[in-house]
Amino acid sequence: MLDRPVESRPPSEKRPTLRTPAPIASPIEPEGMTVAALLAALRRRRWVLILCALLFPVAAFVAAKQLTPRYTSSATVMFEPTDYAARELQSILRDETTTDAVLASQIEVIRSLSVARRLVRQYNLTNDDEFFWWAGESKRAESLRYRWSEALAQRLNAISPSLAELVAPEPIPPRPPEERAEIAAAEAVRDKMKVEVVRNSRVLTISFTSEKPQLATDIANTAADLYIADQLEAKFNAVRRANDWLDSRVGQLRRELGQTENRIAEIRSASGLTRGVSAALSTEQVSKINTDLVEARNMLAQAEARLNAGRGGAGGGADMTALGSSNLVQQRAARDQARSELGRLSATLGPNHPDVRAAQSRLSDLERSVGSETGRVVQALDASAREARARVRSLEESLRLQEARVNQSQSAEIQVAALEREAEASRTLLRAVLERSQQTVAQTAIEKADARVLSPATLPGSPSFPKTMLMVVAAAVLGTLFGLLIIWFLEQADSTLRSGDEIRAGLGLPCLALVPMLRRGLLGRHRVEDYVVRKPLSPFAESMRTLRAALWLGSEPPRVVVITAARPGEGKTTTSVALARSAAMNGERVLLIDCDVRQPSLGRVFRCEGAPGVTDLLLGQAVLERIIRRDHLSSLDYIPAGAAEIHSLGLFMSEAMAGLLDRVRRDYDLIVLDAPPALAMADARVVARLADATLLCVRWRDTPRSVVRNSLGLLEEAHARVVGAALTQVDAKVHGRSGYADAEVYHPRYGGYFRE
Repeated sequence: MLDRPVESRPPSEKRPTLRTPAPIASPIEPEGMTVAALLAALRRRRWVLILCALLFPVAAFVAAKQLTPRYTSSATVMFEPTDYAARELQSILRDETTTDAVLASQIEVIRSLSVARRLVRQYNLTNDDEFFWWAGESKRAESLRYRWSEALAQRLNAISPSLAELVAPEPIPPRPPEERAEIAAAEAVRDKMKVEVVRNSRVLTISFTSEKPQLATDIANTAADLYIADQLEAKFNAVRRANDWLDSRVGQLRRELGQTENRIAEIRSASGLTRGVSAALSTEQVSKINTDLVEARNMLAQAEARLNAGRGGAGGGADMTALGSSNLVQQRAARDQARSELGRLSATLGPNHPDVRAAQSRLSDLERSVGSETGRVVQALDASAREARARVRSLEESLRLQEARVNQSQSAEIQVAALEREAEASRTLLRAVLERSQQTVAQTAIEKADARVLSPATLPGSPSFPKTMLMVVAAAVLGTLFGLLIIWFLEQADSTLRSGDEIRAGLGLPCLALVPMLRRGLLGRHRVEDYVVRKPLSPFAESMRTLRAALWLGSEPPRVVVITAARPGEGKTTTSVALARSAAMNGERVLLIDCDVRQPSLGRVFRCEGAPGVTDLLLGQAVLERIIRRDHLSSLDYIPAGAAEIHSLGLFMSEAMAGLLDRVRRDYDLIVLDAPPALAMADARVVARLADATLLCVRWRDTPRSVVRNSLGLLEEAHARVVGAALTQVDAKVHGRSGYADAEVYHPRYGGYFRE
């Protein structure tokens, strides 16, 4: 097949022309999470979802069984406030409109501390560890563990007090005072009691939760009974207070009415008023006295005028005739005549004449007579004036007394009228209060509470906590959500490549083939490298044909193909051997060269370890015809790696390597180079630069995407023509259920095309 050795080839002074590398396509940005992608992810990781959806309910069920069950019993009460007819009681027992505030107040009344304390006393809850913490502490002292710890501490106390203190159990605290214990238990009762208003109604639901179903039922019913009894007692007390107040008011009104009537009688008695007699008589008497007084005053004026006239008349200047004294008038006339006579005699006879003296004597007698008569008249006038004055004073005093009596009578009548009006008002109020008192007494006889029990609490048949089924269902939902979250996290954290779509989206390379993984049960006694020959109609052999077709169908079908990977264990050697054998079985002339000098694999595959190979040829220690070997299962020719050489990079960069490839390119249709991993070994990049095409092997769901990208970047920097990638060691069953588009090839409908 090869008729010329490498040494017979015409010498060349130049290095062979290297192929221009094909540009690597930019990675395709993946689409958002679609429904199909989500379903595919759920299908791939369904066991995670199933495990979470099962573990959470199981854990919830186990936890629910470990919890102490609690039972809730409920009683319903209808709040029906009654009306009161007595208006006086509205300030004491006022019927308020049933509002949310009123119902909220009723709730607080039921949950009040006084009701809770009565419940504690009735059921002796201070000795129940569910309601009073000290009861549980006292029971702890009776436990076996406490006694053992206490006994051990006592024995260790003689040896080491500090160690005994560590071992000794926590001491039981002393019991609090009864008052504090009762309040603490009442607070616990309030916490376990729940009172709610049924929506859009006046129905109150009283619920109580306890570890003992009978106790929960009893306390719920007792709380409802205490609420109703307290309401009724409050009403009775209020009505009783109202009755007492009304009775006291009746007594007070009666006393006030009696005092008013007594006062009226006293005023009538003191003022001389007689019920039904008119005051006209007193007025007529006052008028008569006034008339008499006017006449008396006129007579007094006349008497005083006469007296004054009489006194003036004594001097000779008054007309005594007007005074009614005729003797005095005559005597005055005689005196005047005697005086005239004396004047005439004195003028004619002289003062010492006897006639004159007789006339003077007669005049003196007459004057004495006139003075004596005048004194008598004046005394009579004076007595008459005094009499008139006394009469006026008497009438004035009578008038004053009568007027005072009249005024007193009028004031008494006014007071009596006011007191009679007050007495009438008191009588009216007394009648009203007596009427209300009778109504209140009747109200007491028919009084009822503002609430009634609609349905009493019954013994609960199942615990209200824990709700095992609800907890299991909630845990299942939570487990499902948690499973979805884990799946999302695993999907986001999984940076491996799982399908051809991800190869194209993440690396910008076409996925040329999906190489299935061959399990031990499927291989039997065959080796993986021999499977393509032993089972030519298997899916594994078909993937190799697919890979060969993808290489051949390109725009420039390559002859020299480098198969490499990002890191060891990617299946590159298996792919190289299987691809080469598959192509050879198709009638092509194929040469397989092991370029992984540091960890050669073809010697192990073809059982030719230690045979000369490519390193010996490149070092000039062997000829090409002596190192080419024939596969015993196919028409494949192969060249092993040869002797290990730490300076293999220089050998691959030499002209001998380029000349080797030029020589075999003329004699073979396909040359497959098994190169070392591209990420850590520089040999792979040099060999890839010399080849026509480079195929990158990526292990399915194992190699991180960043590692592959890094390797691809190194190959790009080496100007290698990376034509595509192959996913190796694909689990056909798992990938077939993954939901990816290229998983269709593993569908059972294609089973007729393959033979395992």
